[in-house]
This record gives sequence, C-alpha cells and structure tokens, in this order.
Amino acid sequence: MSPTTFVLIIAFVVLVLTNLPRRGRATSHQDADHQGVVVYWRPGCTYCMRLRTRLRFTRLRYSEVNIWGDPEAAAFVRSVADGNETVPTVTVAGKAMVNPSKSQVLEAVRTQVDPQA
Repeated sequence: MSPTTFVLIIAFVVLVLTNLPRRGRATSHQDADHQGVVVYWRPGCTYCMRLRTRLRFTRLRYSEVNIWGDPEAAAFVRSVADGNETVPTVTVAGKAMVNPSKSQVLEAVRTQVDPQA
C-alpha cells in the first residue's frame, strides 16, 4: 500500500467517524434538553465535525440533533440564523449561538452555571 493510499484511507475513516452522532447523545429537537446544551449539526459540515470532535474531549454533557434528519430542528436553526441553516448552531439553556468555537460554548456554559462570572 502506498503512503498516499494509506493517508486517504485514514482521512476517510476520520471523516466517517466525525459524522456519526455519539451514542446516547443523538436526539430530536423535540426530545432535546433545552435547559442544557444542544448541538445542531448536519453530515458533511466541516465546521460541525471540528466543533463536535473538540467537544468530545471535554466533560460537557450535550445532545446532538442532525438538522437533515429533523425538519423541526432545521426550522429552529433557520429561526436563529437569519433564515439560513447555518451549523453548527449550539444552544445553552435555550440561548442560541451560530457557529461558535469550543471556547465560546464552554464560556456560555460556565456563565450559565455561575452568572456572576
């Protein structure tokens, strides 16, 4: 196997794994805990892959909602993203953030837990 083929196989595996919802976190918009953290995403979105991968290495508890599999979730994202299906969109205690970084999500959670911060 050539080094190029090996790299392509590894890239494909990473792409597939980062597009899968984590076990126990996938849910629908209706069933998500809207008082907690909800990550709205769609397959193939590199920004979603990046945020979701980074959040996996934290202790943050959150739900994941695939907007392509849930029309109600897609409508919600459009309602907070100027009519666009911009993902990732993250809600922390019902407050929406469009395309946030990991640090912005964690800061919003910290502020929600300790409003004096």
